Amino acid sequence: MKRILVLHTGGTIAMQEDSLTKKVAPGASNPLLSAPITVPADVELVVEDIFNLPSPHITPQEMLQLKERIQLAKLAGFAGIVITHGTDTLEETAFFLDTTIGNLMPIVITGAMRSSNELGSDGLYNFESAIRVAACPEAIDKGVLVVMNDEIHSARYVTKTHTTNVATFRTPTLGPIGLVSKKRILFLQELLETPRLDVDQMQGLVPIIKAYAGMQGDFLEALSQTAMDGLVVEALGAGNLPPATLPPLQKILASGLPVVLVSRCFNGIAEPVYDYDGGGQQLQDMGVIFCNSINSQKARLKLLVALNRDLNRKELVHFMES
Repeated sequence: MKRILVLHTGGTIAMQEDSLTKKVAPGASNPLLSAPITVPADVELVVEDIFNLPSPHITPQEMLQLKERIQLAKLAGFAGIVITHGTDTLEETAFFLDTTIGNLMPIVITGAMRSSNELGSDGLYNFESAIRVAACPEAIDKGVLVVMNDEIHSARYVTKTHTTNVATFRTPTLGPIGLVSKKRILFLQELLETPRLDVDQMQGLVPIIKAYAGMQGDFLEALSQTAMDGLVVEALGAGNLPPATLPPLQKILASGLPVVLVSRCFNGIAEPVYDYDGGGQQLQDMGVIFCNSINSQKARLKLLVALNRDLNRKELVHFMES
């Protein structure tokens, strides 16, 4: 028998609509704890309600708590992990776990876009699918996986793309790495090696700013006066910024703080292509670090991991670029 540890964290998948107010919110109990599900014959589930939080309430501290519980589960002989989670920050929790301990064992995260009382609720189906994926041998060494709507996505690239659609989770450019069929779990893509660094704390302030046409340097100037530990910039196109942002950005870089750049585009990568005032080549020459394959919310977590491991500048740049 394979022992799979289920960690419920809350979110829509654990919510119901109030019969009087018609509002959806966390209740006194998690409906998943009493819901009937079909489990593979060779699987034994151990279920824990580790916390019951809407995903906007999840912070790096809860992510750290999940990581530490999974590490204990490995020592206790569990074969895999399933985490149920709210969808708003699901990709961030998945990415954090993938960046720190994603090679430990199969770790599968799932959620729901419709609460348990709604017509066409997707929670139980996604939950069963996640258990099947966590229990299959092919999930070993695939990193942390997000399983929803019959698709398997890598935590490194997946993102939420729709506010309400059950097919909200997508992987830009690459697509899902596998599919959940009626009888089989199919993996269809090979994954690149992911650099990982474990951490025992997640301290630090790393804000995210988004570039836009006509952006001035005022906000960056104000940020330079704060006690931040780094900065993530969602730049234009392949990785460019309006020229008015350069003086305060140079001030931030001169103070020794790491500035990480990603593109605000949904598809493609950030890279230093253009050599004009504010172009990517100039930004790289200034010391901006190009993080070319993930979005800003994931780049923020990756930078926090690097900072909490006290990497030197060379190590940090290599980690962020890989």
